[in-house]
Amino acid sequence: MNMQTTARQTAAEAALIEAFNAQVGELPGNGAVISARDRLVDDLKSNGLPTRRIEAWHYTDLKTLLRAIPAAVPAAVVDTPEPLVAGSAVITTRHGLADQKVGIGGVLVNAFSDMLSEGTAAPGLSVIDRDDTIGKINGSFVRDGYVLEFPADATIEKPVEIQVLHGDGQVHTRFPVSFGAGSKATVIERHLPTAKGEAFVTSVSDISLEDGADVTWIIVQQQGAADTHLGQLRVRVGSNAKLRLYVINAGGRLVRQELRIDVAGEGSDLQLRGVNLLGGETHTDVTLVLGHHVPNTTSTEIFRNVVFDRARGVFQGMIKVALDAQKTDARMACNTLLMSDEAEFSAKPELEIFADDVQCGHGATVADIDANHLYYLMARGVPRNTGRAMLVNAFVAEIVEELEDGQLVEALEAIISSWLERHA
Repeated sequence: MNMQTTARQTAAEAALIEAFNAQVGELPGNGAVISARDRLVDDLKSNGLPTRRIEAWHYTDLKTLLRAIPAAVPAAVVDTPEPLVAGSAVITTRHGLADQKVGIGGVLVNAFSDMLSEGTAAPGLSVIDRDDTIGKINGSFVRDGYVLEFPADATIEKPVEIQVLHGDGQVHTRFPVSFGAGSKATVIERHLPTAKGEAFVTSVSDISLEDGADVTWIIVQQQGAADTHLGQLRVRVGSNAKLRLYVINAGGRLVRQELRIDVAGEGSDLQLRGVNLLGGETHTDVTLVLGHHVPNTTSTEIFRNVVFDRARGVFQGMIKVALDAQKTDARMACNTLLMSDEAEFSAKPELEIFADDVQCGHGATVADIDANHLYYLMARGVPRNTGRAMLVNAFVAEIVEELEDGQLVEALEAIISSWLERHA
């Protein structure tokens, strides 16, 4: 299908359609996948990128913010960084393509391109709802990624690190991951550029926890200063399963990180923690939609944000408690430090509750460094700037210190400290 551009399209919208026309003959997929891609691109062409009139995108007017999209030029990615935790099993995509020879003991690993070629990926290319712009773009262009299957009752001792490496241009990856009943594992999803030019990146991770699974999933986003990152995590949590989800945003010019989580099994527990580090004139948006669908489930969501310069941040957090989800215990907090008079942060926590026997709450704070704490340090000989840096570091490091793995805590604290040294 040749999708023609129109005069009403923005430069970015026109570039998307033109990129699809240029690549459509090369994208992997059978007839079912091709049809799914055509429908997604047709939707993009008809409706365009979302504006602030769309409630889910009210604080991130993508039509305005996404001014241009780089050409889809393949870029060579050769170097592989050391894993965050020594001894981790590492699998890598290089500019959107999976390495051919990979292996993780006890885990079944396949290339997502195989699912596209066979057509089994076609149902997964569907969007969550009409406002799922990330799903539309990723489903239209995705070439590869990894499919991971953790067997039932398997305990993977070392972390599994998915390295998403890319150069300039356009990169689209997808990672369907399933954790069998009673399995236990830690997965690090790490996004890193290998060039200083502009990249347009979309990534969708679709994970499922079967009954009794115990999983730690960590997203570390360290895109370049000119990059656009549109990420989406789709999660289903089964009965008596436990998910510790960490999101660290420490890069990118324009970032939208969506978390779509369904707590679908009784007795399950979700612990979500996030750190957003914003500087320069960047825009970072974390949007959470969390659904509690069954009785006797728990969740806690805590985000810490630090905003420097003229950066702008957004947190939208929606907790939905279904009519049958009695005994739900769900709590959400968003705390922000504004480090300049020109910095901005918009917080929109929401509760939508249909059950009557629940404990739910949310809160948000926006402030500067506590003057009393700073005075305490200065009174003991700590220079003002050093004291401010220490307090900011403590504010965000508290989040990652909840992790049980000391090596992982140290690695994430190093990322946070390095970012703060460059911006504080």
